[in-house]
Parts: sequence; C-alpha cells; structure tokens
Amino acid sequence: MNDSTSLPRVDRRMALKWISSATASLAIPGASFGAATKPGLAHAAAPSGKGYGPDPDLMKIYKPGDLWPLTLSDDQRTLLITLCDIILPADDQSPSASAVGVPDFVDEWISSPYPAQAGDRTLVLRCLDECENAAQTRAGKSFVKASSEVQFAICSDFAIAARKDSKKDPGRFLLRLRDLIAGGYYTTPEGMKDIGYRGNISMASWDGPPKEVLEKLGLEPQEA
Repeated sequence: MNDSTSLPRVDRRMALKWISSATASLAIPGASFGAATKPGLAHAAAPSGKGYGPDPDLMKIYKPGDLWPLTLSDDQRTLLITLCDIILPADDQSPSASAVGVPDFVDEWISSPYPAQAGDRTLVLRCLDECENAAQTRAGKSFVKASSEVQFAICSDFAIAARKDSKKDPGRFLLRLRDLIAGGYYTTPEGMKDIGYRGNISMASWDGPPKEVLEKLGLEPQEA
C-alpha cells in the first residue's frame, strides 16, 4: 500500500505550473459551502500565506512555506493517496493517480490562500472525514486499513447518493474530490497520453492543405 512516505513529493515549482494548467479545466465552485461541523481526521486550520501574486516566478525553486503551508497531515495524505488510486487506479496502459503526484496537486490546490479554492478546501477535508467515519462505522478501523471491498463500497455508496442528489452530503464531497483528481491527472503527460491527446507535439512533416481544398478556395498550390 502507498502511504505518505512511500511516494516522492512533487517539486513545488512544478506544482504551481500544474495548478495554472489545471485551473482552466476545473470549474471552481467557490466558497459557498459551510465549514466542517466537527473536528476529526480532516480538521485543519484555515489556509495562510500571501500566495504568489498575479505573476509567479516559475524559475525559482520554492521551499515548503515560501508561498503557503500545506494542509494535509501524514494521515490525511495517506487517505488521499488511497482515494486517488480508487478513483484512478493503474492499468496496463497508465500509472495510477498517486504515481504521478496527484495527491500533491490536490494538497497544493486546497492549501492556496485564495477565495476560489476555499470551497474546495472545505469539500476535500469533509470528504476525508466522511470516508474515515464511514470506515470506522462499517469495519471498526481506519479507511486505509479497511479491506479494498469496504473502501470501494463506501465510495460507491457516496457516488450513488450524489447521483440522486448532487447537493447531498457526503456524496457532493466525493464528487468534487473526483473532479480535482481527474483534473490533475489528465493535465499530466501520462494522463494526456491515456486519453490520446496529441497537442503540443510537432508534426514530422506537412505538405500544406490538400489540393482540393486549395482549388475550392481559388488558391494555387505553392511550389516546394
């Protein structure tokens, strides 16, 4: 099993680039959800730090705390790693979400001190708490120590509840975490390869538009 110490951490400079690219593909819900009502595994202080401003220096090697402190404890990160790999496990073609650093992306995302991410912070932390509570109720042990059958059943029940009512707790928490995990994963090179995205790749050769297209436009093919 992967845990908080078994996977290498993503460089924070890379994480900033990652957040920038993922923001365009993730619809941010905003901070409209209430805070957690009870402390538990996912209890954490409010985000702090001044952020990186409108023009981050992506050539600088940032150290932890230079921009903002990260949110997740070791136990929270281990639980997130488990959820990442339930949602996007490894297969014959692609690595798992945790293997490409998605837990670090999510931690950076919810730790950034911006209003747009505040809602996601609440939802992700509540999701971790609800998964932990459900595992204790069903199996009498933590989520990461529960059997894979129990873990999958908890996630499935939450997902089914969310399909019936997308605003119902705790399904909405898992839905948003799923979106963040997928948004992070499919902006990595491995994720883009998995879906067959071929953008930003130079073509070996190109002979220009087809002759029939040029003729239709009344243009003459250019001599090579």
